[in-house]
Amino acid sequence: MRRSGKILAAAVGVLAAAQMVRFPRVNPPVPAGALAAPPAVEHALRQACYDCHSNETRWPWYSAIAPVSWVIHHDVDEGRRRLNFSSWSDYADDPGTEAHKLEEIARFVTTGDMAPWYYRWLHPDAHLGADERDAVVGWTERTIAALPPSS
Repeated sequence: MRRSGKILAAAVGVLAAAQMVRFPRVNPPVPAGALAAPPAVEHALRQACYDCHSNETRWPWYSAIAPVSWVIHHDVDEGRRRLNFSSWSDYADDPGTEAHKLEEIARFVTTGDMAPWYYRWLHPDAHLGADERDAVVGWTERTIAALPPSS
């Protein structure tokens, strides 16, 4: 067997062995008190953010194939840890936390830092147009302005 054939066989073997390391693709229940936003804002957030930032992740077929599955699992875990729209009532119980989350949403939407480029590449519908970005940022600003002062 030629050297390139051995390298290819080794790579196939490593990829096959990687399939043994599996992570659960789960969506915890969505509790009462999930985010309530105007329909256009909710649609934009669902389209661009919910796969990583909610308990309503759509798990595509390739999320079961290592090593891509490892990256997706990490991104979903990290996304839910940082911001979870399904647990919005937890933030709403503390106006300071809610304001901080809303400010982060506005910043990431304004700068285009979310969703990550590789996610947008695989999910072109996750790209927010100018009108959608404006709607989300306007909603965050109005919601922050309506919050009671934090103590």
